[in-house]
Amino acid sequence: MPRTSQTTVDPQEQLVSDIKSVIADAEEVLSATADQTGDKVARLRARVQARLHDAKVRLIDAEAMLVAKTKAAAQATDTYVHESPWTAIGIAAGVGLLLGLVIGRR
Repeated sequence: MPRTSQTTVDPQEQLVSDIKSVIADAEEVLSATADQTGDKVARLRARVQARLHDAKVRLIDAEAMLVAKTKAAAQATDTYVHESPWTAIGIAAGVGLLLGLVIGRR
């Protein structure tokens, strides 16, 4: 059964969130320096705007890939459970038993 663990998805979601935050901060800096004049500042602003645009495009691609991987993992899990329902029930019962034991010891 192919599966994507939750530990793989969480860092990807965190990365997307962090990139969105960096993009928002960079856009804020650009708007705060909009009244600055000079050739160097203009070139820097243009370069930063181009990189922000590229980052946004890559972020959209990364989000789409993350959604696709999550859907694929859910589909694989659904297929496995439908093909082997008793195995899935046994695994769920075992995990529940282990969690119960761990929680019960506290």
